[in-house]
Amino acid sequence: MSAINLKEKLSLFNDQWTPKIIGELNGQHVKLAKLQGEFVWHDHINEDELFYVIKGQLIIELRDNTITLNEGDLYIVPRGVEHKPIAHEEVHIMLFEPAVIKHTGDVQHEITKEKLDWI
Repeated sequence: MSAINLKEKLSLFNDQWTPKIIGELNGQHVKLAKLQGEFVWHDHINEDELFYVIKGQLIIELRDNTITLNEGDLYIVPRGVEHKPIAHEEVHIMLFEPAVIKHTGDVQHEITKEKLDWI
């Protein structure tokens, strides 16, 4: 295995809300994604989800709170907590989440991805 350059990996795709897997450790996938606009309300009943902002600002709406993440910030959405990510301008993020996690939880939406690509 060689070093992974995040800027290089981010340059390989432009699609929004479609995480790309860049690594795996201890049953967790490390993913990169580009986001812009609003995602759907969803939760992950059995899995926590870590968002780390590489570039831009990400807002994570919770039913009772709003979390604002700037470059270099991270937030862990606890399992079972409904959330809705929002990016007013393009945001680049890294995600750490279990390999078995569903993209939009149990919510089926036009942006739901059943299988994610490795880059």
